[in-house]
Amino acid sequence: MRNDSDQKKNSRHNFIGEIVLSTEQVEQGVTHVAQVLNQRFNGEKVVFVSVVPGGILFTADLIRKIDFDVKLDYVSCHHTPGSSTNNSEIIYQQNVSIDGAHVILLDDAIETGGTMKRVAAFFAEQSGVQSVSIACLFVKPGRIDIPFTQFFAYEMENDDMLIGYGLSWQEHLHNLPYVAKLIPEDK
Repeated sequence: MRNDSDQKKNSRHNFIGEIVLSTEQVEQGVTHVAQVLNQRFNGEKVVFVSVVPGGILFTADLIRKIDFDVKLDYVSCHHTPGSSTNNSEIIYQQNVSIDGAHVILLDDAIETGGTMKRVAAFFAEQSGVQSVSIACLFVKPGRIDIPFTQFFAYEMENDDMLIGYGLSWQEHLHNLPYVAKLIPEDK
């Protein structure tokens, strides 16, 4: 007989649909982005800024594959998945100096791009920043134009709602080691 905690644990899988990036593909994608960054920024002053909470997994996996010295910080800007209009406060404490540095924003994905565009513009306005770019595992085709260099491994074929590897649904399923389509509750 199952108890309530077993039922809750298994019910989370009701939202998980077709896997679009397997654990192996995630690993290959992270490696690809790391190789590009290693070639482009080797010998440069670089600060990685993880966009939390979504970028935590990508940041942890990526930074271990980087061959050059890098400083690490974080920024938060709450957003609603699938929405390109975001006026949430950008929360940045600046724990390390970004003066004279190439700032690379790290996130799991660029979905609509609204939040990332605002965060990148915020960093571009900071005094002394040499450049701002974005690194993530994948981008979606319906994203808005973001006028900053983007390094990514995959471009999705459509704008399906996705979960896993940092992407959540109702603040759950961040920790899936792969990316899957979301099956909403109403189906």
